[in-house]
Amino acid sequence: MEIAALLTSAGINISICIVLLSLYSVLRKQPANYCVYFGRRLVCGGARRYDPFWYERFVPSPSWLVKAWETSEDELLAAAGLDAVVFLRMVIFSIRIFFITAVVCIAFVLPVNYYGQPRVHKEIHLESSEVFTIENLKEGSKWLWVHCLALYIITSAACLLLYFEYRTIAKMRLGHITGSAPKPSQFTVLIRAIPWHPEQSYSDTLSKYFTNYYSSSYLSHQMVYHNGIIQRLLHDAERMCLSLKHVSPEISCKPSLTPCNFCGGPTATNSFHILSNEGDSVKGMELGELTVTTTEQERPAAFVFFKTRYDALVVSEVLQSSNPMLWVSDLAPEPHDVYWRNLNIPYRQLWIRRIATLVGAVAFMFVFLIPVTFIQGLTQLEQLSHAFPFLRGILKKKFINQVITGYLPSVILILFFYAVPPLMMYFSALEGCISRSIRKNSACIKILYFTIWNVFFVNILSGSVIRQLNVFSSVRDIPAQLARAVPTQAGFFTTYCFTSGWASLACEIMQPMALIWNLVAKAISKNKDDSYETLRFPYHTEIPRLLLFGLLGFTNSVIAPLILPFLLIYFFLAYLIYKNQILNVYITKYESGGKYWPIFHNTTIFSLILTQIIALGFFGLKLSTVASGFTIPLILLTLLFSEYCRHRFAPIFHKHPAQVLIDMDRADEMAGKMEELHKKLHSVYSQIPLHLQKSSSNGESSTPFANQELPDPEKLKPEEGDAIAKELWGFQGSESGQEHDTKSCPSASSPEHLTPKMIELHKRN
Repeated sequence: MEIAALLTSAGINISICIVLLSLYSVLRKQPANYCVYFGRRLVCGGARRYDPFWYERFVPSPSWLVKAWETSEDELLAAAGLDAVVFLRMVIFSIRIFFITAVVCIAFVLPVNYYGQPRVHKEIHLESSEVFTIENLKEGSKWLWVHCLALYIITSAACLLLYFEYRTIAKMRLGHITGSAPKPSQFTVLIRAIPWHPEQSYSDTLSKYFTNYYSSSYLSHQMVYHNGIIQRLLHDAERMCLSLKHVSPEISCKPSLTPCNFCGGPTATNSFHILSNEGDSVKGMELGELTVTTTEQERPAAFVFFKTRYDALVVSEVLQSSNPMLWVSDLAPEPHDVYWRNLNIPYRQLWIRRIATLVGAVAFMFVFLIPVTFIQGLTQLEQLSHAFPFLRGILKKKFINQVITGYLPSVILILFFYAVPPLMMYFSALEGCISRSIRKNSACIKILYFTIWNVFFVNILSGSVIRQLNVFSSVRDIPAQLARAVPTQAGFFTTYCFTSGWASLACEIMQPMALIWNLVAKAISKNKDDSYETLRFPYHTEIPRLLLFGLLGFTNSVIAPLILPFLLIYFFLAYLIYKNQILNVYITKYESGGKYWPIFHNTTIFSLILTQIIALGFFGLKLSTVASGFTIPLILLTLLFSEYCRHRFAPIFHKHPAQVLIDMDRADEMAGKMEELHKKLHSVYSQIPLHLQKSSSNGESSTPFANQELPDPEKLKPEEGDAIAKELWGFQGSESGQEHDTKSCPSASSPEHLTPKMIELHKRN
């Protein structure tokens, strides 16, 4: 690929980014779009909308960049939780390591590659991208020691940064366990595969078992019921409450009709009828009459509550029966994190489901070979024109040739990739994950494998087939074949950085689908009030993308370092844009407690080892025995470092330390909080929490576990000098005038956390 084609792709994507970012800085100031670009603050009650006319509303400004940059990590932790902090630490790690890599490789490796052979060089934009790769070196060149030294520097810096990050995040995870308010999941164990006895119910069987074997620690239990239809009704009612969340209590309750914009017929407005008394709304039925036990059937699963955290930990870790397929115990997820639908799946089916989803994911990977091979054909137009002679006339036009080879392949690949995340989330749900965070974590791993395989390995293999290179004939040939194939794909990987990196970040901050839906909803219903769906941060798609660019950066660092400056720009943009989105758009309803970091660490180690193997193959092709000999110990040292981290830090992300939980139990017992915590355990895991309405009507939280949603730190007030932002948005705290504390930000759909307006609405009803 010529440098001119790379510059064409870069110019197109830079133009797209500038236009979209400028448009965002204007659209975010329009009060009509507040529910799109500040959804999280609306849910948390951290801001009120103003609608003045001000000419600065229509002028692009970088104020959002400054605000995202100045937000500290502590404020981010309070606002969005540990997962958001860990994700941004992944981005910061990528910035640090690729800044070091770019300095080393651009200063030393790139000149060596460019002047590797005596030749007449053209102008830069007319040169082929292969001139800047290690392929331009002669066999037996003495300059290969520069590449070997650069490889040592990159690996040492990466391992050092990984160690400090792993240690810091491990401490943050322990702080997440100990520093927050008591969590109901710490006292709760999920029991599945309860054996069936014809003479008694599942509840009686479970009660008899735990009274017999855990009489000193067993407290009570809550059965899981097959309540599909009731759960769907609750979900619909929950969405209706969200749509009414920002309706003023003083709104007119007289029925009114407005003409529809399209058909001209009458449509109902958002007015509603407030009932005069509670008896009109529930005639003939008391609140407690609609219970699960009278409507649904017990399932062989239950949440079992224990007196202390340590007791729950012991039960979750111990094998309960001589038959491992019975009495299966796991620590329960948080109430908002429970994936109730999968608790109805019989435990004996789970291993079959995992095999089926694995087969389905692998089959989809092979089906995806078709578009990837077609895309590689576009990057190899000379070979493609020989196979299809009718294309030669079109491809003679220089600009069309540059667009097809430099821009079109990566765009097509991105369009095909839009089908991957929903499918992988579906596969993860079929596996039977017990929580939403585990489902998203599983989908993240699947998307990561799929992305690395199809974007990196399949592109290399398909490109080799098109160029009629030999595919791997033996294991010993893998390093050499990868070394031959990676430099030829350096141009494609660089353009993929533009389209899937820069352009996708610009689309992320624009939120085009939410913006279009908001405009359409307002145009059709003429609804002036904000109605919106709260969004969760898509860790399962963004972490694989981040790791893919890390893989591309490492593998191309000493072979084709021209990609490094473009990757560094991507990571800087990602830091600012993702931070802005986490603070303003996405709300945290559940989180994994930093469990995404081991995925990042392991994939980074894999990228380093793959880089070393590819470099080893190239040193062998260039007949440099000294460089090859020094690379083998580097591979072994990297593996040893990975094994050390796996034993030193990884267990903290998979198990709870008993020492920490015992200290927490003793502290709560001395403070006299245990009895109060025990009383609330049963209610928080109820599938139909109707009784929460009574306790929420007095304006107090219905549960001591009130930290399920971390607060908005706002703290996100405009700076004193930003008078325009003050005038437009006037960010304030809650309506009572109190400062936001650690319990001020409710979940978007949490029944035990109600805003003052929702509490007032409950009273009026």
